[in-house]
Amino acid sequence: MAARVEACTPCHGNQGEGTSDVYFPRLAGKPAGYLYNQLLAFENGRRKYPPMNYLLEYLGDPYLQEMADYFASQHPPLPAPVPSDVSQDVLRHGEALVTRGDASRQIPACASCHGPTLTGMEPAIPGLLGLRPNYVSAQLGAWRYGTRTAKAPDCMQIVAGHLTEADVTAVAAFLATRPAPENAAPVPKGTYILPFFCGSQPN
Repeated sequence: MAARVEACTPCHGNQGEGTSDVYFPRLAGKPAGYLYNQLLAFENGRRKYPPMNYLLEYLGDPYLQEMADYFASQHPPLPAPVPSDVSQDVLRHGEALVTRGDASRQIPACASCHGPTLTGMEPAIPGLLGLRPNYVSAQLGAWRYGTRTAKAPDCMQIVAGHLTEADVTAVAAFLATRPAPENAAPVPKGTYILPFFCGSQPN
């Protein structure tokens, strides 16, 4: 399978660990269901990035599932936390949103879906560690403005719609400072109860 995903490695790394380009995310170790959903979204045009859309356009669903399974099975070490260039006040704001949310603005904690250790949950909730601030900001912006979508009800679009630009900056900066836990694998399905139903998550 490694030979079949060689087209992925220049942008995402040999094991899906990511590269120095801050806008190409780490794939390694993320739940296979999440990776498969994203591959399908690029294949059918729900997510728009021309190189990915072109690369996946004519690949069958079983092939995409094999690709997802392959990268989910890779477990290179997470990168070291990124030193932050934002203020401590901004980091504290990011920590509050990630760990506690803001009920007054209908913003659940990131940890309520992505897990207390932010490593995600099987089969389709991704971990948030090992991602660069620019990438996280770009994706939250895409959710906010509707250029990235998921199956309805689209939980991320709903949540991101309540975020301000300052919130996005703070969350992205805080996540990038988080060290890897001893076990960075997604937790098993059902380990915790999600705060609401999401269309991208199987029942």
